[in-house]
Amino acid sequence: MSLCGKFVSELEINAPAEKYYKIFKDQAFHVPNISPNIIQQIQVHEGDWDSHGHGSIKIWNYTIDGKTEVFKERVEFDDEKFAVTLVGLEGDVFNHYKTFKGIYQVVPKDPEHSLAVLTLEYEKLDDGSPYPYKYLDLMNNITKDIESHLK
Repeated sequence: MSLCGKFVSELEINAPAEKYYKIFKDQAFHVPNISPNIIQQIQVHEGDWDSHGHGSIKIWNYTIDGKTEVFKERVEFDDEKFAVTLVGLEGDVFNHYKTFKGIYQVVPKDPEHSLAVLTLEYEKLDDGSPYPYKYLDLMNNITKDIESHLK
């Protein structure tokens, strides 16, 4: 049985691709205000908010299944593909996973609509580790909150 996996979710959103991408690239510090039921705080651990954050390390405090968790990640940006990759370094997810990476990509459809492609790549610690469905749901819910914010 393979312990490595990938989940992909696609959501059509009523928001321009550039504006959605800009939230992650230039305005990640606003996400706790945009999605307060999920994200309580984002702190820059290394790097800064102003250098467009490429390679910076952030610590996310969030709530999932009624519990607070922490996720420390290194961010990577692909401006051509409007893709943001959060490479997991430390945090609660590593109680069940050896590797954990979340990718938010947005594909322009027309000036006011886009396709958000959310990908979760992971490697479970062992066969007993759960599949990370709840984390993909969290990514979907953050995307829906960002869409509402951008309307």
